Order: sequence, then structure tokens, then C-alpha cells
Amino acid sequence: MKRGMFAYLTAASISLLTPYVATAQETYQGSRFSEVWGQVTSDPYAALPQDEVNFKRFFNGFTDLLLQNSKRTLSDRSDLLPRFDKLLHPNGVCLKGTWNMTEANPYTGAFKTGTRSLIIIRASTALSNTKADQNRAFGIAGKIYPTLDENHEEPLKTANFFTIEDLGGKRRKYFLDSVNGNDIIKITPSVTAFFKGIEGALVLKDFLLADGSNPQTALIRELYPISELNLAPGEKAVTPIWMKIEAAADMPRIDEADFRDELNVNNYPQGLRLDISVASKGSRLGNKEWQKIGYMEFDASVTSESCDHRLHFSHPKPSKN
Repeated sequence: MKRGMFAYLTAASISLLTPYVATAQETYQGSRFSEVWGQVTSDPYAALPQDEVNFKRFFNGFTDLLLQNSKRTLSDRSDLLPRFDKLLHPNGVCLKGTWNMTEANPYTGAFKTGTRSLIIIRASTALSNTKADQNRAFGIAGKIYPTLDENHEEPLKTANFFTIEDLGGKRRKYFLDSVNGNDIIKITPSVTAFFKGIEGALVLKDFLLADGSNPQTALIRELYPISELNLAPGEKAVTPIWMKIEAAADMPRIDEADFRDELNVNNYPQGLRLDISVASKGSRLGNKEWQKIGYMEFDASVTSESCDHRLHFSHPKPSKN
């Protein structure tokens, strides 16, 4: 990759973006929480798989599968899909629980103070490594339902988000020591090294092509689906720029070789909680004015075929500047 791209990314900062407006052609009607979680828990693994990520995985002949998948996440809002492969994050664990906004803040939708909603997350590693003695690129994808009723009858539209710590990976012993954010590519030595490789160059190219070739919008996973969830008629969405997710301060650390075993909720008899902080002031690569506004708490987890190959998280379309 040309060094000029890294210089551009390093110098870039993010300003508030104009929300994408859904078009009438979209046919997504939502889903039922019970059906989605029921599918995710229907086929648990007897033993954890160890799927490998490599260059060959990204292609079928001359077809760029990674680019196809990147475009699908932008165009398809389905919560479940027929079986498919997650090309960058193949190994994951799914958890269900609640999304809880406890602190006063100016934001709307599911960020609004007092909001409590159901949530399904998939915690994963980018690329292949899953073990504590390896360099692991942790990430979290989330799906928020605007209800606390797990058996709601009508399909509900969900708000999805993506966060990652460091796409190049960090050598952490515990997933709960990671700090995951929606700015998916931070310029760190490990990320720079990753993008010098052929797989990294292809990942960046396909992300830019799928998202419109603008690094300032392609490399940040926007949050407006959360702030637009269940808005009142005429209410204007107010959205933070950045979000980070990290373990609550009192969470114990569980000694398991694989992060998927570490995040088994049975290891946390007092509950597994992740804190949510947001910021709208600061610079992309500099300091940000973080405000903790709530937490997620989980009561069930599963490693399964459907968690890795059926559950789908839609990527918010880039905002228009």
C-alpha cells in the first residue's frame, strides 16, 4: 500500500456527519428476538472450531468474496441469513442481555437516558488467533431491540453497531482487558504492520470500495442507527461520533485459554457487564471527552454454528457530508 494513504488516515479527523436516510426500496421489516436468539442457540458446538483466515479465503476464482460481503453488510439489514462465512471474524461467541442507559446525556433513540432494551452481541477476533498467548484482534458487534419483551409478537427493526480494539491485534491475556471502539482502524504499529501485508491491503481496499472510497467515513462505524431507534414522530436524532465498550471495573478476570470460554456467562455469577462510553468532542487520533452513559449486562451465552454462520449484523451506510 502507498505510504500516502497512511499519511492521509493519520491526518484525518472526524466531524459530525449527516445521517443516512433510508429509502422506500428497503424491504427489511425487522425480526423477533425469540426467533433470532432461538436460532443462535439451536446448534451449539460440541468443540470449539478454529477457523483460519488467509488470502485464499477472500476469493472464489476471480470473485472478490470480501468485497461482496462488505457490500452485503451495507445493503442487507437482515438479522439472520442463510449459512455464510464471516471472512474476517470467523471465531466468535454470542451473548444476550440488556442495553441500559443510566446517565444523563443529550443523545436520542437507544442512547436516551433511561432506555433499557434487549441486546444480542457477538464477541470475536479478527483473523485467526483465539488463544491467550497469541496476538488477538478483539471486536464486538451488537444488535439492539427496542423492547425488553423476549417474546414480542410483531417483528421489530434492530439497531446494529460494530466495534474493534486494534485490527492488527494486541497480546492481551483477557478479552475483558480490551477497549473496543467504533473507529475501526487506528494507526498503531500493529495496524500499520497488518496493512503492509497482502491480506491487510486487500481488506483496506475492499472496505474503501464498499463504503465509497472515503477513508474518513469508510473506517469509522457510525452510530446513527442507535440514535434513530424508535424516535418519536418529528423527533430529530442526536448522535455521538465515538463509542467505546470496556469491562465494568468490578469484573473478575477468568483464566481460560480461549476467549470464547472466558466469556461464558457461567463464569460470572454476579453478571457479566460491559460499560458504554461516548464522545462527540475531540479528534480522531487525539484526546476525546468520554462520558460513561450506561452498560450492557448479559445473562446467557453460546458458541454455535448459527452464531458464526447465520447471525448477521448490518453495517450502517456512510453518512453524507
